[in-house]
Amino acid sequence: MIRNEVQQLVQGALDRLRLSGDFTVEHPSDLAHGDFASNVALVVARDAGKNPRELANTIVEAFEKPEWLERVEVAGPGFINFYLSRTYFLQSVREACTAGQQWGAHALLAGEKVLVEHTQPNPFKPFHIGHLMSSTIGESIARLYEYSGAEVRRANYQGDVGRHVAMCLWGLKHLGGNPSSVEDLGNAYVAGNRAYEEDSTAKTEIVELNKQVYARTPEIMEAYTTGRTVSLEHFEELYRMLGTKFDYYFFESETEKPGRALVKEGLADGVFEESNGAVVFKGEQYGLHTRVFLNSAGLPTYDAKELGLAQLKAEKWDFDLSITTTAVEQDEYFKVNWKALSLLCPEIAERLQHVSHGMMTLTSGKMSSRKGNVVTGEEMLENVLALSREKVAERELPEEEKEGIARAVAVAAIKYSVLKQRAGKNITFDPEAALSFEGDSGPYLQYAHTRAVSVLLKAKAAGLAPATELAPHSATPLEKLLYRFPEVVLRAREECEPHYVTTYLVELASVWNSWYAAEKIIDDSPTAPYKLAVVDVLRRTMEHGLYLLGIAAPRRM
Repeated sequence: MIRNEVQQLVQGALDRLRLSGDFTVEHPSDLAHGDFASNVALVVARDAGKNPRELANTIVEAFEKPEWLERVEVAGPGFINFYLSRTYFLQSVREACTAGQQWGAHALLAGEKVLVEHTQPNPFKPFHIGHLMSSTIGESIARLYEYSGAEVRRANYQGDVGRHVAMCLWGLKHLGGNPSSVEDLGNAYVAGNRAYEEDSTAKTEIVELNKQVYARTPEIMEAYTTGRTVSLEHFEELYRMLGTKFDYYFFESETEKPGRALVKEGLADGVFEESNGAVVFKGEQYGLHTRVFLNSAGLPTYDAKELGLAQLKAEKWDFDLSITTTAVEQDEYFKVNWKALSLLCPEIAERLQHVSHGMMTLTSGKMSSRKGNVVTGEEMLENVLALSREKVAERELPEEEKEGIARAVAVAAIKYSVLKQRAGKNITFDPEAALSFEGDSGPYLQYAHTRAVSVLLKAKAAGLAPATELAPHSATPLEKLLYRFPEVVLRAREECEPHYVTTYLVELASVWNSWYAAEKIIDDSPTAPYKLAVVDVLRRTMEHGLYLLGIAAPRRM
């Protein structure tokens, strides 16, 4: 990465001057201020007892200027701005063209095995917005790791036992619903949940049903098995629309036994202790809190099953890293759970990582729910798809393509809205803004890609093809951004923060649209083939960037 070479250049100058300091090298927000800027003189000046700007000039004089650097300037109170050479940008375009489908990827994690667990919807319950967010973030992280050369497998952990199942079965019984109907299952769960909160008799019945689910009581197994199967099949339809698939499926019914065994083992070893008939882990001694792993009825809680899940994952695949994406509200849960696991199975616990997401609120009155005032993730998809269809219907496109494009645009609108925020931050979702073809949105990025495709198709029809032999004297604004793509991908993967990709793509799309409006690309000038090569790299960068976000890149919109 060229950033590393700039850092080494600065460090070499400091070493020659016998100075030291923890400096940064960043991209200036304005391209006019160079390709990189460093605060090194500002950081070092105090200890060196010198004026920062004067020291900056001294540092610049100590540089051994490489051929990839055009010039270095001191700016403001002492910043050092670096301008890359025309030769460097020309070479970066050629490398991107040569890389083809591998553009932006690298092999730093070749040989590493990474398991990414995400989505986690529970049978018998609606697919809610949290599942949508977990799926979006988890899939993007999985793709970022794949781009780093790692072998990645995706896992889904689903609660097919527990109180929510009993609530749904209770609702089916009292509403007379059909367990083979997704709609009836949703209505039954809502009814059972409400009854559990408001009716003490119903609550007692649901508690008893929960015991029967764990005991696999024959009287309830037909409805249970049908409801479970129908729920899981329906989830697969949503996964296909979201563009994700799983290598492994884990279920709470499978994690119960190994989880209980680990708790029993930990109880004997003093990791857990009994409290009021339950088995708990007292996390206060580690700066955490107490959590129950076996309740007073002897049933395993989510915590115990989480221990069993970790063990099952490790048995299923010998991963180097296992990443789990869930809501930020579960941060403390995982801290306690994995601390307990570190005392039981340290060789597993040290390979686990949690990436959290915030909450999503909605702004538009067009978003509606069939089950009250809470919009599910599935309903959100349906509502946004309906709005997307309206927008796509207005465009001059073949009728047979409109549905596919509408779906791609709807998914892009939702996923981009989730991924443009730093992980853990709350999101306010505005469907109209999210579906806009202009500005900060997924469809805006898709449209920038289709515009590049259109230019290349027109050039081909005119008998012109991309080539890098003869370049304009000055680097185009696009070249000054395109070379950064591999660096952005690397940082996003290292920090598990896809928002670095969204931020970069929006800036790139904005520069592309401005350049497109001001530059005549298809002409009879000798540099036209090079400009087309830059457009082709732009197209590929947008396509690959959108892929890393889990967003489709249509060829026309």
